[in-house]
Amino acid sequence: MKALGFDVVRLGADKRVAEPEADKPGRNPPWTRDELILALDLYLAHEGVLPDKRSSEIAELSALLNRLSAKIHPVGSATFRNQNGTYMKLGNFRRLDPRFTALGKKGLSRGNKDEEVVWEEFAGDREKLKKVAQAIREAVDSPTFETTAYDDLDEVFEAPEGRVLTRVHRTRERNRKLVDTKKAKVFKATGKLICEACDFDFEETYGSRGRMFIEAHHTKPVEELGEEGKTHIDDLALLCSNCHRMIHVARPWLSVEELRAMLRR
Repeated sequence: MKALGFDVVRLGADKRVAEPEADKPGRNPPWTRDELILALDLYLAHEGVLPDKRSSEIAELSALLNRLSAKIHPVGSATFRNQNGTYMKLGNFRRLDPRFTALGKKGLSRGNKDEEVVWEEFAGDREKLKKVAQAIREAVDSPTFETTAYDDLDEVFEAPEGRVLTRVHRTRERNRKLVDTKKAKVFKATGKLICEACDFDFEETYGSRGRMFIEAHHTKPVEELGEEGKTHIDDLALLCSNCHRMIHVARPWLSVEELRAMLRR
């Protein structure tokens, strides 16, 4: 379809984990949430005073953004997230910074709404921002980072912490050895596997076909999922398919406790 000149858009691509595309030929794609988080982290580290366009920090961020793109959404443009564009993106945050606007200044105005969303979610929590940015860096530069796309990502809203950590989260949930160990431990202790949110029992409903069937949800905060972090059995919750999807179907993701409380209302 693209070869015939049509724009191909997946249902819900504006909200779920979708491949960013350039708006027009020759233009670079809009900045992703991951990229904006990394840029905001550098911006706030300098308290709103932009580093020089030719500084090593701008160069390092530009290089990191290109490594991220190579793993998540390869672009192949010579100007993609270059030092000039990276520097200008930091300038876009100035229009949202009350310390800057209080001086009667406006900053660079040609930003996008996602900058405002990321600013609102992270600018007031510097420690969380630093954790998220560091986790993204660790994941991007890890040789074990999972680059294979999952078929069900269209059903998952990207976490507030971005697409990279959403991918890490889903990879941890699909660690077959760990999930099987969790299921075996629970079954040995209770004699059954039921959803920790709604108490659904697959074996009770489907008989032998449902025996030992249940999904695993990673409960550890997404910002703590850098490649250096380890997943433990206690980090996994066993959920039925419906409850697992309800946790991921909108942003912010629900905790198991929040979903359980919702079902009991």
